[in-house]
Amino acid sequence: MAKRDYYEILEITRTASDEEIKKSYRRLAMRYHPDRNNGDAEAEERFKEISEAYEVLADAEKRQAYDQFGHAGVGAGGGGGGAGFSGFGGFGDVFGDLFEQAFGRGFGGQQAARGTDLRYDLDLTLEEAAVGKEVTIQIPGSALCEVCHGSGAAPGSSSETCAACGGRGQVRMMQGFFSVTRTCPTCGGSGKVVTNPCAACQGHGRVRKMRELVVKVPAGVDTGDRIRLSGEGDAGERGAPAGDLYIQIRVKPHPLFEREGDDLHCEVPVSFARVALGGEMEVPTLTGRAKVQIAPGTQSGNVFRLRGKGIKGVRSKVAGDLYCRIAVEVPVKLSARQKELLEEFEQDAGNAEQHPQQHRWWDKVKDFVERMGF
Repeated sequence: MAKRDYYEILEITRTASDEEIKKSYRRLAMRYHPDRNNGDAEAEERFKEISEAYEVLADAEKRQAYDQFGHAGVGAGGGGGGAGFSGFGGFGDVFGDLFEQAFGRGFGGQQAARGTDLRYDLDLTLEEAAVGKEVTIQIPGSALCEVCHGSGAAPGSSSETCAACGGRGQVRMMQGFFSVTRTCPTCGGSGKVVTNPCAACQGHGRVRKMRELVVKVPAGVDTGDRIRLSGEGDAGERGAPAGDLYIQIRVKPHPLFEREGDDLHCEVPVSFARVALGGEMEVPTLTGRAKVQIAPGTQSGNVFRLRGKGIKGVRSKVAGDLYCRIAVEVPVKLSARQKELLEEFEQDAGNAEQHPQQHRWWDKVKDFVERMGF
């Protein structure tokens, strides 16, 4: 089945800004996160699709390649579903190979095979994201061979100049009227060949190995943020530079708060008696509790703002705010005595001063009916 357009997946236009891409990703990731859709295979697949699209469109180079060449420009896509490790495909991987097939690895001489970039999806709670955390992760990948120290040659021996290309790493071939330079198939472009390969790595200079790495996650990270650890990706072939490791941050849904930038939002259920009479009440914050004063006659939907009770983002100088939205709760399963009291209250509280919104609404209804001639 053909892959869906990344812009369509994130529900944005092709002219969307970086901030619009990030905002849409956060919204969709929150909706389809596996923790909120337990056992829903369709939601899990949608979440993977969203993560893959964001990985490409959030990277300026990958987005440019995707805009120009479509899915072929970014390989198979790198979006993984659960927390853990995955490799990166990219513009250079696909089009570099195609270009090399036609013209060789390049015109500037030998070029070592740099190690592959890796990605690790790290899930954090909102509390962990707010204060930062030091985590130890396991990274499966390639590491420098400790026996040959990356040379690929057995101890006591060394690599030799490739006889096929004379050490240039390239060979010249005639194709019709054209002379085409291609990567030497014997040495792979390195200009050297190993005649006595290392037994530990079979001459590759690297071995598969599980590595343990301590990652310091800064305070204030959010879903979609990425930490780059230079040189912590796969080891390169025969001593070539290692790739990079990218830690992709995903913040789990919180039972009380929703994050929007540096601000937090929560809904506070309050009894109708409390909002009618007013008084002091406690509301939760990310670090504890805070007191707010409820004014008599507070309506459902009113929002209280607690300054500085949000999150201090990675690039922020001050913390955001906490917005508490009042949700008036209508009592259920009333006793006979409670029903009696409420009926007395209803009969005694029917004037416009006590129910101004209700009376204004009925005035609008009356005006509408008269205008329409119902």
